[in-house]
Amino acid sequence: MAKTDWKAEAKALKKKLKALKATVSETVAPVAEAVQEKVAEMAGEVVAAAKKAVKPVSPLAPASFPVLPLIKGAEFAAIGAGVKYQNRRDVMLVRLAPGTAMAGAFTRSTTRSGCVRDCQAKLAATVPAGAGAAIVVNSGNSNAFTGKVGDAAVAAVTGAVAKALDMPAGRVFSSSTGVIGEPLPHEKITAVVPALAADLSEAGIQMAAEAIMTTDTFPKGAAATVQGEGGTIHIAGIAKGSGMIAPDMATMLVYIFTDAKVTPAALQKLVDRNVGATFNSITVDSDTSTSDTLLVAATGQSAAAPLKGTVAKAFETALAGVMQDLALQVVRDGEGATKMVEVRVSGAASDEDAAKLAFAIANSPLVKTAVAGEDPNWGRIVAAIGKSGAAADRDRLSIRFGDILVAEKGWKAPGYSEEAGAAYMKQPELVIAVDLGLGRAKRRVWTCDLTARYIEINADYRS
Repeated sequence: MAKTDWKAEAKALKKKLKALKATVSETVAPVAEAVQEKVAEMAGEVVAAAKKAVKPVSPLAPASFPVLPLIKGAEFAAIGAGVKYQNRRDVMLVRLAPGTAMAGAFTRSTTRSGCVRDCQAKLAATVPAGAGAAIVVNSGNSNAFTGKVGDAAVAAVTGAVAKALDMPAGRVFSSSTGVIGEPLPHEKITAVVPALAADLSEAGIQMAAEAIMTTDTFPKGAAATVQGEGGTIHIAGIAKGSGMIAPDMATMLVYIFTDAKVTPAALQKLVDRNVGATFNSITVDSDTSTSDTLLVAATGQSAAAPLKGTVAKAFETALAGVMQDLALQVVRDGEGATKMVEVRVSGAASDEDAAKLAFAIANSPLVKTAVAGEDPNWGRIVAAIGKSGAAADRDRLSIRFGDILVAEKGWKAPGYSEEAGAAYMKQPELVIAVDLGLGRAKRRVWTCDLTARYIEINADYRS
């Protein structure tokens, strides 16, 4: 029997094993590398999705949604219809009692939506005696620049509400907010109208405020009461707005309700007189929406006598206060905002010049990004003054950050220090004041800073 050469055989086996390991390594390594790359890619997608899903609440938001008074004669409901968003309310309905007076203000955009045009026509029409009213609003789709298809969608939605609430379609006002240029899937809304009608309640106003949100990070509400002759008059309002905010009335969607006894004509005058200093004095990004709507409804259900004299004046003050509160909440919720800025212009030669200058500062990307970076770069304010088109004299104007005199007499103020300016800019709420020294006209405008978050929100708004 031949003698086995165990050493040679072991050596050969070691050589084969080494070759096998090399083969396995060459085969497995690329697969493992590909698997690792895929895992990393999926992890990145998960992180990106998580970031997009999490919508941080604005640091300037109120602590909570306010307690709003019940408005007798106004009932609210909200529901999820899946217009765009899933697993959240996106349609709200309001039923208003017979005899309700309606007033409003709207965007003057030449590309305004079918809803806006429909509301304007209905407010201008003769109102049947004792008629009630309704408001239906959806978020996720603005039904703007959708042609005749959009008009048909408005008719379908308002018609469904009219049928469910047994009222003329001419008294059903609608609004839509969201993406522009996409047909509204109105069948999703009309399908839930019966459920909305069945769920109407005077206590449902907060749900309504939540249903109209788009990029908003918190629902917006405000209220006031006035002691009238014979009873208390209540006011409650809700709003949505965060981006595409620039004054051209209205700069958002706003719905204000009161139980006051007031005629439609008188109510419209109150709206017209107070819209300029409130909703038309805010700006987030200088872009005016196609869907801006303000509707004010007075049910007349208060025990108080019709508005007149000192009560009428007190009511106007209270209404203006609610409008102002809602307007500033929109600025506080400006997309990506971390700072609230009040721009005060005084000493202008005319009201027009005061407005030009205030908005030139408030809309300046350079000013707004400096505020975001807490940089007291007052040279950017100088540049905004110069480009505004308002009359200005270098040697007569002054600039202030709050109470800090920054510049006067054509140059930096002798007592100003960069350290003081930088410390002031760290505050969450700022005042930039310019006095032109040319006249008595003045204007106040509110804006917010411009951060990278604004770009993130709007870069993938449709995705």
